[in-house]
Order: sequence, then C-alpha cells, then structure tokens
Amino acid sequence: MTGSQIYDIIRPGFRDLIHSNIGLTQIASGLVWTEGPVWFPAHDMLLFSDIPRAHIYSWTPHGGVSLYQQNSDYANGNTRDREGRLLTCQHGTRSLVRTEHDGSRTTIAHSHNGKRLNSPNDVVVRSDGSIWFSDPTYGILSNLEGYKADQEQDGRFVYRVEPDTHTITAVSRDFVQPNGLAFSADETRLIVAESGSSHDPSVPSVLRGYDVSPDGRLTNMHDLAEIDQGLPDGLRVDAYDNIWCSAADGVHVFSPTGELLGKILVPATVSNLTFGGPRRNMLFITATSCVYSIFVNVSGAVD
Repeated sequence: MTGSQIYDIIRPGFRDLIHSNIGLTQIASGLVWTEGPVWFPAHDMLLFSDIPRAHIYSWTPHGGVSLYQQNSDYANGNTRDREGRLLTCQHGTRSLVRTEHDGSRTTIAHSHNGKRLNSPNDVVVRSDGSIWFSDPTYGILSNLEGYKADQEQDGRFVYRVEPDTHTITAVSRDFVQPNGLAFSADETRLIVAESGSSHDPSVPSVLRGYDVSPDGRLTNMHDLAEIDQGLPDGLRVDAYDNIWCSAADGVHVFSPTGELLGKILVPATVSNLTFGGPRRNMLFITATSCVYSIFVNVSGAVD
C-alpha cells in the first residue's frame, strides 16, 4: 500500500507525525498470530512472537526473518529490561520470564497470593527497574494460545514486580481484560488498554490513564481514549507523549490528552507495535499473520 492509501488524517497535527509519501513494507508473512514486537538496538534486531506456533522470530534489515526461540512456551508480549535482556510473557507457563545473556531463562513472576497467574500478556519496564505487566485470561481460555485451564486469581490485574526482590503487587484491579500498557515519556503516567470487548461487547474499548506516584502507586484512573474499530491491544508512546495504539483497521494515534489525530490503515487486524531502527523512527506493526514496518516522523519514547 502506498502512502496516499494508508493515512486517515483526522486532525492537522497528524501530518507532522508521518511521511505522507511513504507506505507500509511487509517484512514477514505466513505466520498465524503475531504479537510482542521489541527492538534490540545493540543488535539492530526486531523480535516478535507467533503465539499459536510457540515461536519467537527475529528480523534484521540485512538478514530478514529467522527463528529465534523454537519453544517460547506460547510467548505473547516482549520487552527489554535495563540490562538489555529479553522479558517475555509466557501463556504456556503462565509466567513472566527473563532470557539471560547466556540464553538461560529465569522466572520473574508466576503467582500472586499463592495462586497461579492467569496468562501474562504484555510487559514494560520503568527506569527504576520495576517490571509492570498485564494478566488477562486469554492464554487459558483455549488451547490455541496456551493451555485451557481454570482461572485461579479472583480477577484480571495489572502487576508491578520489584527489581531486586521480585515482590509482586497488584497495582490495578480496574479491568475486565487488561492488555497493552505503556508509560508516558517522563513515566508520570501509565496507559493501559481494556480489551474485554473481545468476549463481552458491553465492555468499552478504551485506553485508561493513571498518574504514577514516585513509589509506584496508581491514582486518578480515567478513560483517556476510545478505539472506534475493534479493540485496543498493544500500544506505544512517542517522544511527545502521543499514543500509538493497535486497532482492527490499523494503528490509531492519539494526542497526550486522548484526541484522535489520525490512523495508519493496515490490511489486517493489528495486535501490537513498537518503535525501532537506529533513530527509533521506524514503526514495526504485528498484524495477524504478517509484520509491517513504516518510517514515521517522530521517535518513540525509550522503552
């Protein structure tokens, strides 16, 4: 798709965030359900999950796509920690797992209050080293993206894990199905996707915002923006705190106050996205069986 075909400019400020003459490039195809894109600048490499196949793949500008982890335990969301290690939400083990530099794996979180987690979904790391992740039930609803099982937790929460002790705290209990999450550039706000409309159409397809206190508590919950096509899944924030969120028809871009600026239209349901490339101005988009890239006119906030 060319540039003129993929942009829905709703507010004039959206033009400043895109290159209107540049279109989407498909960099991977033939997959099942792609998710969890994360950029590793030290290796000039993108990693992403194919959940049903239980694989993690890599992509580089010169080498293309290759298999990175053959048995990912139904990995979904991925991110980097502050030491450049891979953090992965595994549906199969119902755990948050870190891949060490030598390739071994360390379990960071697998239970809360003595009960197994649901199925960790997406994950971000704050500059203090704390790890924040969402825990909906998608990985235990069927055998497609994990193993069908009973829910042990009494809800679907957002958690914070302390960097040294790995103490886990439920910081938000406000969701039917919490999904993607991202901090503002200065880390004073947290944005979380509510994707409960996947199984209950009465649940609003919204992004919720919180203020983040210095000690990691969340306050001032409010509905920040609504997705008008499908539901919100993964999201990222750029250097100016604009919010880039997945949707059924592409990537929706909101101002920091939740105004819809425009859309990048993608020919498949988008699950997630991340900024990457040497200048963090390349947007990588996981969309059903494919992965796309596109240059934008803004850099992503450091994640």
